[in-house]
Order: sequence, then C-alpha cells, then structure tokens
Amino acid sequence: MLPVTPLRFAIVGSGAVGGYCGARLAQSGAEVTFVARGAHLAALRERGLSIRSPLGDLSLAVRAEQDAARVPPVDVAIFAVKAYSNDEAVPLLAAVARDRAIALTLQNGVDSVDALAAAIGSGRVLGGSAYVATALAAPGRIEQTGTHQRIVFGEVFGQSARVSDRVRAIHEAFLAAGIESEAVADARAAIWEKFCYLSPFAGFTGAARVPIGPLWSNPATRETILAGCREVEAVAAAEGVALAPGLIERIAGYVSSIPASTRSSLLIDLQQGKPIEVEALLGSVVRRGARAGVPTPIASALYAVLAPHARPAARPD
Repeated sequence: MLPVTPLRFAIVGSGAVGGYCGARLAQSGAEVTFVARGAHLAALRERGLSIRSPLGDLSLAVRAEQDAARVPPVDVAIFAVKAYSNDEAVPLLAAVARDRAIALTLQNGVDSVDALAAAIGSGRVLGGSAYVATALAAPGRIEQTGTHQRIVFGEVFGQSARVSDRVRAIHEAFLAAGIESEAVADARAAIWEKFCYLSPFAGFTGAARVPIGPLWSNPATRETILAGCREVEAVAAAEGVALAPGLIERIAGYVSSIPASTRSSLLIDLQQGKPIEVEALLGSVVRRGARAGVPTPIASALYAVLAPHARPAARPD
C-alpha cells in the first residue's frame, strides 16, 4: 500500500519525459529524486532543472543521484529510460525501488512491464503511456514543444474492474502537479493503443529519414502506414488485448492533425547519431507476431531496414 500523501518519487531516466514529469511533481511539493548520469547529472546538481514551456517556464533546484544506494526510500519509481538502455537501467530501477516501492513504466513499446516484473515482481509494476511533447535541449534543460502533457496508466497484472487505490493515489499526485492524468483499471489497452500508432510512425519516418508530412501526403504511403497500424492491432488481439473499435480511424485523424514537420523520437535519435529503439518498437511486433502466427510483413520490412542502425557504428580515432 502507498501512504496517503505526500508520495516520494524517484525518476529513473530523467530526460525529456521523465525529467518533465519529475519537475512538475517537484514544483507541486512532492519529494522527487532524479537519477541521472554524465553531463545531465552534473547540470542538475550545479544549475538545477529548467523547463521552457508554453504552459509556463520553470526552474528549480533538484536532488540528483547516479548511485542507487544514495537515493532515499521512495514510494514510486517512474521508469522513463530509452528501451535500448534496459540492460543497465532495469537493475538500476530494481535497486531504486527497494523496500516495496511501486514501479511505473512510461517507456515506449509493450515489453517494459514484463522486463520490470521479472526484476521486482509483477505485483509491484504499473504500466502506462505518456503523451508529452518534450525534448532534452541541453543538459539540465527541457523544452516542451506542445501543450499536451497526458499520462494514461494503471494496473497491468491482476486487473480488476476498478481503479486500484495505489493507481488513484499516484493519479492524484499527477493532478496536483498539473499533469493531465487518466487512471484506468487495465492499462494494457492504453499501452497497446499507443503502440499501434507509434510503431509504424517511428518505423516509416525512420526508414525514410523524413518527418511525417511527406509520407502522409502520399495516398499510397498513408494507406501503407495504416496497414502497419492494423498489423500491430492484430498482434494485440492475438495476445488477448481488446482495443476499442475505430482505433485505426482515430489514429488517421490524429496523424492528419499534427504538423507536417513532426518527427518521431526514433528519427531524431537516428539523425543525431544516437542508438534507436528499433527493438522495442518494431522488433517486438515481429517477434510477437511470429509467436502468435500473425503476419507482420510491413513491420518486418521496417525492422530489416532499421535494425542495422540500432547502435551507431564506432568511429575510428
């Protein structure tokens, strides 16, 4: 059980999404410890964390640690690390979420909840999806490029017909921080609904090396993107996750409404020479589809194109 209030948070992955959520929580008076490393850690310690946002700029001193042993006891550890760092990040999360703390993963894809459950037990894991348009502009500085800041989350193991008390407590902390929060009884559908959109969006923009506009304006490409969304939807159905009717139509409406210059985070990372989340966003579709006997030709083609770029090639000295 979580205490009534206030909750104590650790942010494991204090970049664009995790850093933003942690900053808003800290601004509201919650006790927050940011787990970071390198230049970002140094900036957080020396200058604090700043956010530039259409909703109002923010600058505050924060507690930042690299060593999990130095993180004080927390009630909730928010996991917002890029999926390609999970080999080192999951053990770190387990060390931070000691003393029965709850782990809430906001990581892209659908694999994260199982990875955390294997590390700390399914009874301590919550899952969710974050819709926050932010970027780590520089060490210690986050820029929010839109006004939406929505988190949908809930139980993913042992679901019931009602929102659990611990989910409700975290939900209330988010609301107090000014974060639009939707608490659900079963978060699996919410996670897969975002995945149905994000996997093809990331795959096509990454493979073509262009933002969504040139792709979406071409009727044939647009239909192929939506066919990719249907592949993911079919994999979800094969795994017993019931998604709401009309999902593909809602995805089409959403993509039509976003700026033509919108790039996926995978494309941004690719263009910056960083590792990319190809295994979590496309490899997972291919592997899950193969296990379930669901054809995934579009995801498979995108995965084949992008997998060689999962990690940048080492440059000669």
